[in-house]
Amino acid sequence: MTADARFMRLALAAGEAGRGRTSPNPVVGALVVRKGRVIARGFHARAGEPHAEVMALKKVGQAARGADLFVTLEPCVHFGRTPPCVDAIIAAGVRRVIIGTIDPNPLVKGRGVRRLRRAGIDVVSGVFETECRAANAAFFTFMQKGRARAVLKVAATLDGKIATASGDSRWVSGPDARALVHRWRDEFDAVLVGAETVRKDDPQLTTRRSGGKGRDAVRVMLDSRCTLPLTAGVFCLKSHAPTIVATTAAAPLGRRQALEKRGVEVIVCKTRSGRIDLEDLLVRLGARGLLDVLVEGGATVFGSFLAAGLVDELRIFVAPRVVGSSGLSWAAMAAPSTMADAMRFAPPSIQRIGDDVLFICLPIN
Repeated sequence: MTADARFMRLALAAGEAGRGRTSPNPVVGALVVRKGRVIARGFHARAGEPHAEVMALKKVGQAARGADLFVTLEPCVHFGRTPPCVDAIIAAGVRRVIIGTIDPNPLVKGRGVRRLRRAGIDVVSGVFETECRAANAAFFTFMQKGRARAVLKVAATLDGKIATASGDSRWVSGPDARALVHRWRDEFDAVLVGAETVRKDDPQLTTRRSGGKGRDAVRVMLDSRCTLPLTAGVFCLKSHAPTIVATTAAAPLGRRQALEKRGVEVIVCKTRSGRIDLEDLLVRLGARGLLDVLVEGGATVFGSFLAAGLVDELRIFVAPRVVGSSGLSWAAMAAPSTMADAMRFAPPSIQRIGDDVLFICLPIN
């Protein structure tokens, strides 16, 4: 690994301090390096606050002159909630700027690099690029597809079941896997479940991490006719995060108004085959700054996302249990007639999580 790649990896680690807090902005980390030594680190904490490179440069002041700046995403060149980062970089007098990946935002997209080069700064881009793009998968999805990114989280047995024949699903996975899911909830903008999951499990969908450090994601329920009881746990929580019910125009107005009186936001979506148009919902969530959505079930919801081609990543915990053919399979969707027509994913990354195994798979487009 080159020295530039090693420093970029450190910049990526610095940026992780803002994970789950920056939307609709990307997660960005930056380092100021002088004579092979890191003299400052910065990260983007949240929208409206200084960007990573500005934070790092401010820490060292005049010591940045003649130094190298590593940043995981191309510096911005436009006025948003903050001034253009390229102006601060040029004013700081850095010698070289090393960029992980080009910003997909049409307002930037190469303009930051060109502006820095016109100012006489040596610019290198594409360092540790795959990892830098992956760190901002949600931001790239929104910029390129105009919708939120959907990540399916599944906990299944060795024979692919998420519940027994009686519907019991507590617990398929072990405590280590469940603790990791709570960390994900802290990092994602929203968590999403179907109405049937709310009825059966009455989940809180909150983040429960040791030390009380977690922050709740926005809770999204799919309920095409607003049939969920107002006594459901998700409607009775004390949480700073909003609760959203995605429904359709077929839902009675009175039911929608009753939810709104409880402080629930109701989003009326387009329909497709009589159900909520999931792509329309993801577009609406992205437009309000919720770029990363963790889809937690159940089987019908998983199957609907798969059938619609809206799965950007699949995270499936496989537990060392077998419940048999009468158990509930995790993907409720029409089966293809031949194996050649089966939905395919790229080879997964695999890791042991307690007694379970986590497979992370990306779809083959």
